Amino acid sequence: MKKETESKIQQDCFIWYSNNYARHNIGIMFSVPNESNGSQQRKVNTGLLRGVSDTIIIHKGVCMFVEFKTLTGVISPYQKQFKEKVENQGLKYYLIRSLEEFKQLFEI
Repeated sequence: MKKETESKIQQDCFIWYSNNYARHNIGIMFSVPNESNGSQQRKVNTGLLRGVSDTIIIHKGVCMFVEFKTLTGVISPYQKQFKEKVENQGLKYYLIRSLEEFKQLFEI
């Protein structure tokens, strides 16, 4: 069995969310590209933030910050700081390791 990457997990979750919610105008899910291509200082000056979650989802009035990791992946110290800042604002932060786990966020 092929080992899943963080990127593949994120892609599968985005496609599933798009097909089930975004396409029907029920929510918005978008990625937060935080890689460094170009002037690092310019990116910092325009809002680059180390540790920011992979995606942000606005779903039925709730804002969620979602980080994707493999089964063995761990969040970095910067990601942990970002998670704490999000939760201190009373918002939701999720660490997701599979499509099935992601789907559970939306089961009511």
